[in-house]
Amino acid sequence: MTAIEEKRETGASLIVLGLGVWVVDFLVLFFLPSGFKLGRQMTFLGIIIAMGVLGLALLVIGYKARGKSSAE
Repeated sequence: MTAIEEKRETGASLIVLGLGVWVVDFLVLFFLPSGFKLGRQMTFLGIIIAMGVLGLALLVIGYKARGKSSAE
């Protein structure tokens, strides 16, 4: 496999991982109302924000990796 194909696959994998993190983040968002009932809303909000940022970072890094490989 050539280096360009490896970069494309790595970028695609990072994009899929980023989307997967966002799906899990939406599951945490689903349980947020129970966090309000238990008084742990700040914990849930912290997890939601951290996972959102992590998912966005993986998407951006993966997109850039794919973009660099197609430019070469």
